[in-house]
Order: sequence, then structure tokens, then C-alpha cells
Amino acid sequence: MTDQSPSHEMLTSPHSVGNKIARLIWGVVYVLLFRYSPRSFHVWRNFLLRLFGAKIHGTSRIYPKAKIWFPGNLVMGPHACLGEGADCYNVATVTIGEWATVSQYAYLCGATHDHEDVAFPLIPKPITIGKRAWIAADVFVGPGVTVGDGTVVGARSSVFKDLPAWQICMGTPARPVKSRGLGPADFNMPDAGKEG
Repeated sequence: MTDQSPSHEMLTSPHSVGNKIARLIWGVVYVLLFRYSPRSFHVWRNFLLRLFGAKIHGTSRIYPKAKIWFPGNLVMGPHACLGEGADCYNVATVTIGEWATVSQYAYLCGATHDHEDVAFPLIPKPITIGKRAWIAADVFVGPGVTVGDGTVVGARSSVFKDLPAWQICMGTPARPVKSRGLGPADFNMPDAGKEG
């Protein structure tokens, strides 16, 4: 422990005033209009998120108790899903591909800190969840990670590095344990050459 006070850089937010104001307004809208909306009101929640800059397809489903740090950094493809209690800390862009599911209580962590710098600066890094992927319940996905198309990440796993396509992955850290039985051809996806 040290008796030195933190540096000025540590006390200064890297976010612009505009970003802070947008997140403040979003926080009010989230509590008043989003969080307690009926579970089936996906169109309403999509509308609210789009007002704040989210790029989400009309068939995307975001459940009312999902948390989105900054809607402007959220991209969701057709039929993508962000489940109840999922936490999307999207300081950088988080992309959830078409038909991908992020299950309840998963945490998508889109930033880290440089612990080797005395100023401890925030380092935003994007996250990409591939098409037809499934992030199961209570999974942690770290900054800068890409989960490949069709990959399943087992419940309570922690993902710190990119995962290949069409695999079943689990553990902490998550790693492939076997190929997924399904592949692109099963879903009529253009790249019918099954990866794995």
C-alpha cells in the first residue's frame, strides 16, 4: 500500500462529455422505459436502443433485464438475442451475429486497463460473437475476443482468447473440446465448407 495520491490521469475519464451525457440520458431511459417493459416488447426495446445509436436488426431480441452500457456501440444481426441479465459492457463495439444467442447472466467485457501504466488507462477492445454462436449462461467474454461462427461456449466458462468456428468450447480459460455436430451446410450458410 502506498500513501501517494492517484495521478491526475487516473482521475480523468477518457470519455467525452457528449458520451457521458448520452450514457446519463440512456440510464434514465433504461430505468423508466426499457428495464420494466413487458418481456415480449422486443420492438419497443429495439426502438429505444436505435434512438441511442444501436445498429440492430428488427428481428433482434433484447430482453428487458439485459444491460447495455452504451447503445451506440451495439451491433446485432437478424434474430440475434441478448438474454435476461446479460451484461454488455460495450466501451468498444460489441457485435452479435445473426442467429447468435448470448444467454442469461453472460458478461461481455469490452474494455480492460493497462496495469503496467501508472495512469491505469482504460483500453477499449471490440468483441465479436459469430453467426449461429451460443454463449451459454454466466459466460465471461473478455476484451478483444472473437467467438467463431457456430461455436458453443459452455455455461460458466471464461473466454480470454479467440475461439475457432463450429466448436464446443468450455472451461476457464475456454478451449475447444470437440467439433460441433452441425456446420454451415446445416444452416444453408454460404461457406458450406465446415470449419473445425
